[in-house]
Amino acid sequence: MADAPATADATSEVVDDVTVEDIGPARKRLTIIIPPETISEKLEDSVDTLAASTSLPGFRKGRAPRKLLERRFGAAVRTETKNQLLADAYAKAIEDKSIQAVGDPEPVTPTDELELQEGKPLTFIVEIEVVPEFDLPNLQGVEIKKPEFEVTDDDIETELTRQRAMMGKAVKIDGDFVANDLIAGRVTVKKDGEAEPLIKDEFTIVAVPGDDDGGRGPILGIMIQSLADLIKGTRIGDTLTVQTTGPEAHEREELRGAKLTIELKLTAGERIDPASIQQVVDAYGVGSEQNLKEQIRLAVQRRSEQDQASAMREQVYEYLLGAVELELPQKLSEAQVARNLERHRIELLEQGLMPPQVEARLAEIRADSETQTRDRLKLLFILRRLADHFQIEVSEQEINGRIASIAAHRGLRPDQVRAELTQMGRLSEVGHLIRQQKAADRVIAEAKVTGVPAADWRADRADAASKGKGKSKTAGKPKKTTSAKDASPKTTTKKKTGGSRKN
Repeated sequence: MADAPATADATSEVVDDVTVEDIGPARKRLTIIIPPETISEKLEDSVDTLAASTSLPGFRKGRAPRKLLERRFGAAVRTETKNQLLADAYAKAIEDKSIQAVGDPEPVTPTDELELQEGKPLTFIVEIEVVPEFDLPNLQGVEIKKPEFEVTDDDIETELTRQRAMMGKAVKIDGDFVANDLIAGRVTVKKDGEAEPLIKDEFTIVAVPGDDDGGRGPILGIMIQSLADLIKGTRIGDTLTVQTTGPEAHEREELRGAKLTIELKLTAGERIDPASIQQVVDAYGVGSEQNLKEQIRLAVQRRSEQDQASAMREQVYEYLLGAVELELPQKLSEAQVARNLERHRIELLEQGLMPPQVEARLAEIRADSETQTRDRLKLLFILRRLADHFQIEVSEQEINGRIASIAAHRGLRPDQVRAELTQMGRLSEVGHLIRQQKAADRVIAEAKVTGVPAADWRADRADAASKGKGKSKTAGKPKKTTSAKDASPKTTTKKKTGGSRKN
């Protein structure tokens, strides 16, 4: 928490106190006072540590005069000491006051405006998001429908096609792009009236959407409704220009509702040449196509069981959303929206979606209405409380198993997936997701469960969605939802910049 807290005016009163104020739904302000004796002790310890470990010319290690050390390193020592004092005081404050903080504290004023003064207390103020206070509803006998999925030959062929694509060879292309091709390019995103781009990326990958996507697809996580039409007829070297509006549920607040101009200069393209069935057989070492299909059938059956569990959990989520009343902040923070998106990212990866498909689904979520976005945030708070109620814990073994499952769906080694999640700062989300799902499963264990044919289940969900009810609040289904709104481009252009070429 090195630069998180901020300061109020220091007082001359020597006290050690914490004042907590409610400043809105799920938000508190903490005023924390560190007494002067604590400051003096910490500064003394810091200088002692520096003296014991520092060598200066003309002095043996640990023998340099303290005044010389303070002249040379005093500013750095005081800054480091200040940051440590703030972090320790904040951690103690939320522990003593039993505050369930969500995310990092926000400074009221910049930390660099705070100075340590000998003999005076240090007062600083932070604002934090907290878990709202609410009561859980009755968790016994919730009515749940259990869809009975069956694995068909078409399911096997679909998965075989996916496996062939996963093991296929990428072939470079420079035009005539079709669905599922990947194009890369340099992207800038500018806000109307601003010369400097909000986002600049030298290598952005865009998947060409197909008919199943309705021609829609994301650029840098922003859903563009007519992306397939924009890409049609373009070649490497061309530039696409899209004018659109930033989604209200974007994790970057400055993009929400903003009029944006996106420019994508195409620099590379590739198409997957699928592997042959025999190549897939050889890769898995199963001996024959028949054995391969049997292995695929078992894998698809396991996935259908996961889909069944997701469908039942989704009903728990909908029950909880309808049964719990709680106040949310009037304005959703970037951290809140980002946490929600990361939870969905892990869930989608576990379902077996490839990264371009995951990004498309996340773009749909960003394009949702504010009501849907707030419902998802509300659900995260409820599931956290539910997991605490059931005292749910997650073991390292469970996390490793979930990572192995994601890796198997993507055709990667578990260590590759773990490294990727760690690098992107998403590993902790795996544990959070498992904990939430286990909490929902505890409700299902006490529910009134009725089995229904899969066809009836799908029809019920489609009917509910068409009436504007029962919309998915989670990313629990493997197929695209139809309720998300796009940030539709208002005007678009294609600029040819690649010289003469055959079209």
